[in-house]
Amino acid sequence: MATSWGLRTAALLLAGALATGCSAPGGGGPAMTAQPGTSTGTGPGPSSPEDTAQSSDPAATPVNPAASSSAAPSQAATAAAWKTFADPARTVSFDLPEEWIAQSVTPDEGTFQGALKIEVKKQDGTFVAALRTGLPPSESVCPDAGKKPYIVISSVPVDLPGATGENIIAPHAVFRVIQGYRYFGSYGITNIVGGVDGKACELRNVVRGPAGKGDYSFGDVGVIKAFAPDEKVAPAKAFDTLGQAAKYVDESSDFANVQRMLMSLEIKN
Repeated sequence: MATSWGLRTAALLLAGALATGCSAPGGGGPAMTAQPGTSTGTGPGPSSPEDTAQSSDPAATPVNPAASSSAAPSQAATAAAWKTFADPARTVSFDLPEEWIAQSVTPDEGTFQGALKIEVKKQDGTFVAALRTGLPPSESVCPDAGKKPYIVISSVPVDLPGATGENIIAPHAVFRVIQGYRYFGSYGITNIVGGVDGKACELRNVVRGPAGKGDYSFGDVGVIKAFAPDEKVAPAKAFDTLGQAAKYVDESSDFANVQRMLMSLEIKN
């Protein structure tokens, strides 16, 4: 990783030292619902790789170790054997662990003609991610009162087609957390700036596609937000501290597998 684990963990643990809770971090199973915690931790740092998109140097890296991006994929071990999934027309393809299952399902309502939806699950049926194409562009309204602090734990560039314009960056595979009663985390690909000054109402795992092509997404959830205590969280993740989120990114083989899968995505223009 570009930033040492020791330095980043120390900063993250300091930022999340006041966060407490009785529940373990949220799992990936689609039936899990996070339980209310008692977290009163301080918010994530104000800087993120996305915030720099509005500076004079879009490639600038934040110097705050608690909000720094990974310049390399996770160093945790990945699966020993991999395979490649491609749709019949070979408009999309990606690699996944040999034991995981990729299955085409009916695209979401309202998508463009020719849209695809591919769900990826582990061999036990646990949902991992969904690839969706042909998504109609959408905008969200974010009042100041609804903004929550967020932080980018990992951000790695990926070579994918995308739009250009205001609040658009080069596509990245990211893992981000947003602060609510716990720290809610999600992985996916995006080229949309998350928010200004390290705050947002929601973070979208969506790549704004080239003109006329529609948007596409690949991740556990399309949108990550600060969930209410009675809302279903999974397949997004929930952590009691930022340190737990950083450890998941740096040490989890599950995340290493997901990150490698996301970064292998190829989409025909």
